Amino acid sequence: MGESESRRVVVARRGGPEVLEVVTENMPEPGPGEVRIKSEAAGVSSYEVMLRGHWFPGVKPPYTPGEDVVGLVDKLGEGVTGLEVGQRVASWTFGDAGCYSEYVCTKADRAVSVPQGLESTDAVALVVNYLTASLALHKTAAVKSGERMLAHGAAGGVGSALVHLGVQADAEVFGTASAHNRNLVESMGATPIDYRNDDFVARIRDLTGDGVDAVFDIIGGGRQLWRSAQSLRKGGRLVMLGMAGAVKGGFKIIPPTMAVVGLVKLMPNGKTVPLGPGMEKYPAENMDWYRDSLSEFFDLAVSGKMRPVIAEEFPLLEASRAHEFMERGGHAGKVVLVTES
Repeated sequence: MGESESRRVVVARRGGPEVLEVVTENMPEPGPGEVRIKSEAAGVSSYEVMLRGHWFPGVKPPYTPGEDVVGLVDKLGEGVTGLEVGQRVASWTFGDAGCYSEYVCTKADRAVSVPQGLESTDAVALVVNYLTASLALHKTAAVKSGERMLAHGAAGGVGSALVHLGVQADAEVFGTASAHNRNLVESMGATPIDYRNDDFVARIRDLTGDGVDAVFDIIGGGRQLWRSAQSLRKGGRLVMLGMAGAVKGGFKIIPPTMAVVGLVKLMPNGKTVPLGPGMEKYPAENMDWYRDSLSEFFDLAVSGKMRPVIAEEFPLLEASRAHEFMERGGHAGKVVLVTES
């Protein structure tokens, strides 16, 4: 491959992990107000796995997945100031994807400096997952110090972010996870609940007496959401934070999910399903929040107060293996793609 060429991973068509293909093309050039990042690490999410395998409105192959990237500034576009070539930065693509690539061009104001002492793999795990968790925790649910919260999938990427941020907010945190991730959840400061062998609703009642103030449900589906609602105390908040169940079941889980949401809203017990600001708009309209939040996450990680959980690292050009790993499940933390030097 020549110095003027770059490789990226493309979802050629909908299907299994085998539809991920590597293409070689001319090096992308940053436009005015953009920077080019030589990737060192990119995140993998269940959302990307879901999109690859199932139809979703507005997403049409071929496309390059990936929402978060960490690497070195390789080239500055016209008019860019405040960044230097060789500087390590992190960026989210604000829903534009494209990070399964050796070189990524993005708007300069999206690039946030990564401090010394923080590995690129750790830094990339703090971008989308922790921004999503922070928005849900602080803006949608408005969890206060001393309140109780339940995070489903507490050993996963977003789930572990919720646990970390909940503990930082001085909440009493409970987290569902499999038995072999019990110690991990405890080490993050939460009380683990074995979702496979325990009835989490009954367990929450045993531990709290009247339930929690907020539940963060990343699974979705009618039965799951109904049980989450039963874990709430009177006046509690049920926050829908994704539909991980759609990775295997597809979007057929959406109708029963929405039916339960409507039912919870009608119940005369003060429980709510708040619809706070979403990642699709809020960060773009609040760039100071985006940049300040990422910088805070990085500082907390460097200080050792909050380190992300990394499940596994795969070479960027073997992204299909990463998707196979994600689909098998049972892992803890963020799956990361790393680019060879």
